[in-house]
Amino acid sequence: MKKKLLAIPLLAAQLFYSCQGTTEATTTATAEAVGEESLTNEELLTRVQEQTFQYFWAGAEPNSGLARERIHMDNVYPENDQNVVTTGATGFGLMAILVGIERGFITREEGVQHLQKMVNYLEKADRFHGAWPHWIQGETGKVKPFGQKDNGGDLVETSFLVQGLLTVRQYLQDGSEEEKALAAQIDKLWKEVEWDWYRKGGQNVLYWHWSPDYGWEMNFPVTGYNEALIMYVLAAASPTHGVPAEVYHEGWAQNGAITSDATSYGREVVLNHNGHKGSVGPMFWAHYSYLGLDPRGLKDKYADYWKLNQNHTMIQHDYAVDNPKDYEGYGEDTWGLTSSYSPKGYAGHSPEHDLGVISPTAALSSYPYAKEESLKVMRHLYEDMGDKLWGKYGFYDAFSEEKDWYTPRYLGIDQGPIPVMIENGRTGLLWDLFMSAPEVQAGLKKLGFESPHLQ
Repeated sequence: MKKKLLAIPLLAAQLFYSCQGTTEATTTATAEAVGEESLTNEELLTRVQEQTFQYFWAGAEPNSGLARERIHMDNVYPENDQNVVTTGATGFGLMAILVGIERGFITREEGVQHLQKMVNYLEKADRFHGAWPHWIQGETGKVKPFGQKDNGGDLVETSFLVQGLLTVRQYLQDGSEEEKALAAQIDKLWKEVEWDWYRKGGQNVLYWHWSPDYGWEMNFPVTGYNEALIMYVLAAASPTHGVPAEVYHEGWAQNGAITSDATSYGREVVLNHNGHKGSVGPMFWAHYSYLGLDPRGLKDKYADYWKLNQNHTMIQHDYAVDNPKDYEGYGEDTWGLTSSYSPKGYAGHSPEHDLGVISPTAALSSYPYAKEESLKVMRHLYEDMGDKLWGKYGFYDAFSEEKDWYTPRYLGIDQGPIPVMIENGRTGLLWDLFMSAPEVQAGLKKLGFESPHLQ
């Protein structure tokens, strides 16, 4: 499910989803029993990575190899929805496959074969001025509308996909002849994305959607701060359809209005989180753009991005410890609010919109920013919550102790950051790969960034 900016209505989300799972819901999960013995931290991290990786491996849509929008272990789905794939989560899944190779969950040969299948499918799937749609019907490669007018290109989801593709390209480019050919195939797809088209007639801002049937009627210029920083970096980086620096500074950064002097729980918010007055947004804003974009030492004239993301993480942690609404279960080992399923459907969770629902991806994917705090959640959910939360593809999407609500369902967009960000916290693997791309370095320099990766 797309994480639309919380200042904007969640559009079709409330219509497409009803998530009424209960503790009685049956599950086909075959995960080994949890809590038999205490794992070391390293063993626990690997266990969580491997189980979640399986969402993108064993759980991949069979025709395309891409990431399913969702997998419900209770087998209750919206109509004709079981094989819908999602481009953003597929970008995360591409990176998760690299984690699988490097961690020995699969062989390199198996991983490359699967990556080839994915890229071959993406090459033939619907695109709109080079941008993929948010949803694709897995069996056909045709767009599945996210909403009536959202049936064309989705530049934000495309940017998450391209982030993953470029990371894979860097991983394969010096490999076997087969791997080099796949890297070249990816390079061609990347260069076909018309980032400049999505300026809507040359404006100094990027638009989220364009439809061949409805044109620009979605009318969604993307301004910061939210999850979409990576879109502006890639648009500036494109060697074929690049945009000038003014698009970033005037559109995304709003001529400097993006900066914030607010504090929360004694920590600087750093940038204005769209729709959140002096507070922080959902936790995924610190994840999606940073699966490849390395925030360590990343700075521009608006922010220190490591400080931004670490403070975001710790503000959410401190909020749960403070627990101003006195929700059951909140504390040092149960924190993290992000967009996810909830008892009444899909919802955007944050300190300003707290429904008593914890989403495991929020704390787990924040592992690089707050290792001790993330591990406390990981261990508690794994050892103490048991099969209420742990299934075939790792931790389920969300739960609420306050409402005694647990549901055996997964969302690809939430599972994807978990193995990837844990790996970045352990080895920096995906950060190092993505940041090694010469176009990415050129794009960051164009926008005035500094980073230890820039040569």
